[in-house]
Amino acid sequence: MTWRGTTTVADRIFACLPYLIPLLYGVPFGISLMMQFPILSVLLIPLSPLMQVYSIPFAGLIIFFILFMAVVRNPNINHFIRFNTMQAILMNIVLFLCSLVMNYILQPVFGGGLVIETLNNTIFLGVLAAVGYAIAQSIMGRYAEIPTISEAAYTQVR
Repeated sequence: MTWRGTTTVADRIFACLPYLIPLLYGVPFGISLMMQFPILSVLLIPLSPLMQVYSIPFAGLIIFFILFMAVVRNPNINHFIRFNTMQAILMNIVLFLCSLVMNYILQPVFGGGLVIETLNNTIFLGVLAAVGYAIAQSIMGRYAEIPTISEAAYTQVR
């Protein structure tokens, strides 16, 4: 990824915040894992205020458009923040597509059970790993390189 200048501490913090949204959308995939390992429910503590906001109808769609129009498409905002925001939005879109596939294709075919639970756990752990990696890279002031998603985010933010 091309380096576009230095990042301040505030830029690094603002670049981390959008990653809470894919983490929030990944939580329903990890319900069974959190029931087996209650220590994982510690993740829900910082997400609880955001969960209350998302309980409002169409809040997710409104937040999506606000982030996309006011942050990603705003050239006055640092490229680092815009890139990380777009990457978080793309991760959220991938999770939405996974949710559709799980609910409308795989669940009727398999009807639940071990296969669905394993896929849910895999998606949840993948989200945790991707969000954790992206937040760690953002804190260090580096661009997180997530295959395909980073490339798509970079083309949107040029």
